[in-house]
Amino acid sequence: MELIQALRLGPQARLALVGAGGKTTALFQIARELGGKVLVSASTHLAKFQFSLADKHFIIERHSQIAGLVQEIIPGVNLIIGSVGEDGRAGGLDAKSLDKLHKLAAENNWPLLIEADGSRQRPLKAPAEHEPAIPDFVTTVVVVAGLSGLGMPLGDEHVHRPKRFAQLAGLSLGEKITSQVLVKVLSHKQGGLKNIPAQTRKLLLMNQVNTPEKESHIQNLAGDLLKVYEVVVAADLGTDLEKRGVVAVYQPVAGVVLAGGGSTRLGEPKQLLDWKGQPFVRHIAQIALEAGLSPVVVVTGAHANKVNEVLSDLPITITNNPIWQQGQSTSVKTGLRSLPAETGAVIFIVVDKPQIPVTLLRALISTHANTMAPIVAPQVNGQRANPVLFDRITFQDLENINGDVGGRAIFPNYRVTWVPWLDSSLEIDVNTLSDYHRLIDSESAT
Repeated sequence: MELIQALRLGPQARLALVGAGGKTTALFQIARELGGKVLVSASTHLAKFQFSLADKHFIIERHSQIAGLVQEIIPGVNLIIGSVGEDGRAGGLDAKSLDKLHKLAAENNWPLLIEADGSRQRPLKAPAEHEPAIPDFVTTVVVVAGLSGLGMPLGDEHVHRPKRFAQLAGLSLGEKITSQVLVKVLSHKQGGLKNIPAQTRKLLLMNQVNTPEKESHIQNLAGDLLKVYEVVVAADLGTDLEKRGVVAVYQPVAGVVLAGGGSTRLGEPKQLLDWKGQPFVRHIAQIALEAGLSPVVVVTGAHANKVNEVLSDLPITITNNPIWQQGQSTSVKTGLRSLPAETGAVIFIVVDKPQIPVTLLRALISTHANTMAPIVAPQVNGQRANPVLFDRITFQDLENINGDVGGRAIFPNYRVTWVPWLDSSLEIDVNTLSDYHRLIDSESAT
C-alpha cells in the first residue's frame, strides 16, 4: 500500500508535513508516489545533503524568480528552496515566496508539498514558538512521529527540544516516554496540533513501526488518536526498501444497521424478534458498539416508534427513512448521509442477522486497515455473506443505487477482499417464522 493511498492524497495535493521521525523521507516518498511534475519546498531549513532526494533543485533568493520556473520544472520531484548557509543548511522560503509557488502549482495543476518544521533527525519533538510555519493554502497536514523514541528516556538523544516536550507531557527529563505520553503530546494544541488551521485535514503518520510489538502499540493507541486526527497511518519508512511501506491505516469505521423493512413475509416486526433476551435491533446495535464502530447509526422505517423505544438508552444515532417502501437502497443512502465527513469506511448490518459476532466485525475492520480494500466481505462455504464493509471511495456509487438492492449492486465495480468465515449460521436470513426457528435451533446446537 502506498502512502498516498493511506493518506488519501490526490494529484493536486497541498500538503504540509510537521513533526519528527522520518518527515523528510515521507515528504519525498509521497512526491515520488504522486508522479508527474511535483513541487517540493520548505518553510524551514533543509539540510543540503537532502537535495539529492529530488530530481532537480532550484535555489531561490527572491520571490520574483519563482514565476520564471515554469519552463524549468521537469517530470519528477522538483525541490525549490532558499540559499545555502555556512552551516550547510538551505533556508526555507518565506510566506510571500510560498504563495508565489502555490500560484505556480495551481496554474499548472501540480501538487505542492512543504516541510514546515525541523527536528534534527530525532524521532520525536516539541515545536518551538515560531513553528510550524504552515501556509494558509495548505489543505492537509501530516504530523509525523517516530516510534523508536517510545520507551526511551526523555532527553536530547531521542527528542528535539526535550524541555518543551517535558512541559507538554508533564514529565521530567530522563523519565520514560510511554504510549500515554506520546498520545498526550501528539494531541496537545501546543504539541502535534500546533498551528494547524481548524478546517485543515489532520493526519498522523507513525513511522518506524517495524516490529509486531510496535504495531500492537499503535493499534491500541489509535482510538485515542482518532479523537483528534482523521487518519492514523502506521508505517516503516526505513532504509530497507523491500520492507518499507504502510503497515496499517486506522480511521473511523461506522456501523449502519438497516432496520427499516416492513417484515411482510414474517407477519411481525423482525426488528423486535427476541434474540438472547433482547430485540434483534438492540442486540445488533450493541454488537456494533462493542466492535468499536463509530458512529453506530440505526436506520428505521416501518415500526419506527417501537424500534426507537428499544434503542432509546444506547449511545447511537437513529435516523428515519420516510421512503423505506421504495426499497433497501433508500435506507442505505439514508444511513450514508448520516455519517460524519471524516468517516473512512462503513459496515452495513442487516437487522435479520443477530447472530453476527463481534469477532467478525473486528476481522472486517482489521482487514480493511491492512489493505484499504474498497470492499471487504465475509465468505461462508464459498458464498458471499453479510455484513459488508465499504471504503469511502465507494460512497458515491452507493449514492447512485436504486430500488430494493443494497451494497451488493456495486460489487462488480470494485475489487472485493474476502474474509473466510467458518460459521454457517451466517447464511440464515430471517424472512419467515421458519427461518427464525431455524436460527434459534442453530444457536442451540452450538
